[in-house]
Amino acid sequence: MALIAALSASSKLRGISAFTQPARFALRNIQHIQLFSTTEEETTQLSSSASDFPLAGKSVDDVLPRLRFAPSPTGSLHVGGARTALYNWLMAQKGQLDFPDSESGFVVRVEDTDQARSTKESEQSVLKDLLWLGLKWDEGPDNKGVKYGPYRQSERGEMYVKLANKLLEEGKAYRCFCTPEELEELRAEQESQGLQPRYDGRWRDADPELVQQKLDEGTPFTVRFKVAPGSRVVIDDIVRGTVAWDADATVGDFILLRSNGIPVYNFCVAVDDAKMGISTVIRAEEHLTNTLRQGLILDALGAPRPRYAHCSLILGEDKQKLSKRHGATSCDQFRLDGFLPDAMINYLALLGWNDGSDNEIYTRDELVEVFDLKRVVKSPSVFDMEKLKWVNGQHMKLMTVEDLRDLVKEQLSFENVWQEGSSMDDQIVNDFSFAATALAKQMMETTKDGALNAKVVLNYGLPATFDELQDECAKKMIKMGNFYPLATKIIELVEANEFPMPDPARTLSSFIDAKGKGIEEDSQSGGGAYDYTAAYKAQMKALAKEFTVKGKCLFHPVRFMLSGEMSGQDVTKQLSLLSMACQPESALDREAVGVVSFDERITRLKSFLETVPEEFRTKKGKEDLKKEAAKEDEKPATKSVSQTSSANVVDPKDTYEGPPITALDIRVGRINKVWEHEEADKLFCEEIDVGEDEPRQIASGLKPYLKTEDLEGRLCLVLCNLKTRKLVGFPSHGMVLCASNSDHTEVRLVSPPVDAVVGERITIPDFDFEGEEADPFKENKIGKKKIFEKLAPHLVTNRYGIPEFLGRPFMTSGGVCTSPISEGSVS
Repeated sequence: MALIAALSASSKLRGISAFTQPARFALRNIQHIQLFSTTEEETTQLSSSASDFPLAGKSVDDVLPRLRFAPSPTGSLHVGGARTALYNWLMAQKGQLDFPDSESGFVVRVEDTDQARSTKESEQSVLKDLLWLGLKWDEGPDNKGVKYGPYRQSERGEMYVKLANKLLEEGKAYRCFCTPEELEELRAEQESQGLQPRYDGRWRDADPELVQQKLDEGTPFTVRFKVAPGSRVVIDDIVRGTVAWDADATVGDFILLRSNGIPVYNFCVAVDDAKMGISTVIRAEEHLTNTLRQGLILDALGAPRPRYAHCSLILGEDKQKLSKRHGATSCDQFRLDGFLPDAMINYLALLGWNDGSDNEIYTRDELVEVFDLKRVVKSPSVFDMEKLKWVNGQHMKLMTVEDLRDLVKEQLSFENVWQEGSSMDDQIVNDFSFAATALAKQMMETTKDGALNAKVVLNYGLPATFDELQDECAKKMIKMGNFYPLATKIIELVEANEFPMPDPARTLSSFIDAKGKGIEEDSQSGGGAYDYTAAYKAQMKALAKEFTVKGKCLFHPVRFMLSGEMSGQDVTKQLSLLSMACQPESALDREAVGVVSFDERITRLKSFLETVPEEFRTKKGKEDLKKEAAKEDEKPATKSVSQTSSANVVDPKDTYEGPPITALDIRVGRINKVWEHEEADKLFCEEIDVGEDEPRQIASGLKPYLKTEDLEGRLCLVLCNLKTRKLVGFPSHGMVLCASNSDHTEVRLVSPPVDAVVGERITIPDFDFEGEEADPFKENKIGKKKIFEKLAPHLVTNRYGIPEFLGRPFMTSGGVCTSPISEGSVS
């Protein structure tokens, strides 16, 4: 309404006063608005300042960069608007580095002339999102002492009317008294003749006496821009190249001021860009057609046109314009979902731009340094949520547990885990948030993952009975017979107070290393006067010896009985987090979160064991496993993933005559450390946990293809049954499996899923990895018989990058392994 007030007062100067009756009524009923009164002297001053444009007489190629982001406060800040703001901010930042202490800067201007839809709440939401992204403006709404304000169009009404009057005086605009009914009749007639609807200029050269008569009668009118016959507008768009329009044929005489005195969008934008000295306008391609009208207005006002860069649209994965149906698109929702501002900035920059290198991860300062509008592409960009999560994960890897704690604490608040009245500054809240962050750090793609993971860990997924068990992997594991006796033993140890448990007074110690820093790797363990992790491992070794089990035959049953899940983080850290949650002084709302204490888990486990069929209560021998495998073979065959319904397709397994894939002991490993070989230019040395007592040391030729930071902390696949051999003096025990393209110019790790268990052996569908024949070959046999060399031609990646043997994928308990290289080889 401030805009209407300004227009009402100023319009009296030049006869622009024909408001509609509703507008006049609205003005009469706004008590708090003081209308302007203007003397003849002030009128002269206003008229002379109308052409006061900062860039008048200058070339925009030679001036300091001033850029603007101009949101309409009618909703939230979405991905497209955020990218536009970012590109403008980056160019302004570059200008400020080149010209410190100058007027170069990033301007935020609120385009709120749509009085029906614009709200103060929406404006505040957009500005809040910009600040969350770190896109701080140099000039904008509510800034004090700024030279080119105000920065809301609703507060600049007087300026628009002055310039409209200036165009009227100079004969570059005119009043049009057409009624809406007349214009609708004209449009219908043109459409019936197959013509493009456009105003026919009937009031363009009207008799001045008729115009004055209409004014005296108080007839409503619009102010139209007078497009010169044969006029053209040509711009050299930084992104799209030369773009030209035949203005006279395209738009006709368009409106500058509506009949209620409100200026139209394009007039406001052109005036504001000129009055604020904007040198470059970066915006979405949907605004490209607006450039025609804005260019004509700027030319008529005698203001230089800014440079233009119209960026292509952002599409969803279905190649349609990105919208709510594609999921989260507003910046605030990304904040709520646990994305980092720096990661959002990084990813948004890549939506239509690259610096010509293979680099995809940038800090904010690096983006300012390398960003160049000339490298923004014309083609639309596709918003890929998985890629955003990956970028976010990479940025999170650069942060410590301490850095991330408060962000995860915020996510825990969003999940309503705290008791009512809990202070977020309480030490117990901070300690729990720290532990939840350390527990999930290695697998988090967003900070929300840390909060959700904590809820899963505190819950207990073991069903009441064996028959209710839905997890087929868990059911198969129990049927092998190891679960029941191990669970019975652990219950016995717990009831005798002999099972290792976290120290209630030092539960945080499991998440802190010897230097007091947060532990980020599952393979790392904390320490203290009582080393809970060491005690737990000692107990597992004792169980392995007593029950003659090892590897997944031990760890999977124990994990499932204690956590209710077949996969996840280190069990000792999970139980430590549970211990923190169950302390009397805990700030958690245990009922709302669904916390199941350790004692209650043991009670449920005892009840569950009573429902396990008798036949699955003892460990099966190799003969029993062979008989079960034979029974499976007798069942009607089902088509494998590599087969189709065509009778002509031959399963490669049927014609394969090489050594069995079970000869290879390929395990999930985690790379703890990476360092450069002192004497070999192409070798990395790696310390890799493969589920054994001590990590292995392995040398790989990955240095030409990957960086140390690409490897450290990563899950990988390791061929373990290779003899130790010295590579340039370094004893290497095993081989890291990688995928490579046909000419070996690109090499990447084969990646197990995040839920895979370190030390577990990968399996291949349709091959028996459980029976007597499934044991991997001894190291000597693998070497002497050249087993891997014979299998290698059949180890490939398919068109989706999934590693396969004879058309069957590499599998873990967490799912299918993957790689970024399609139709390559695995070695």
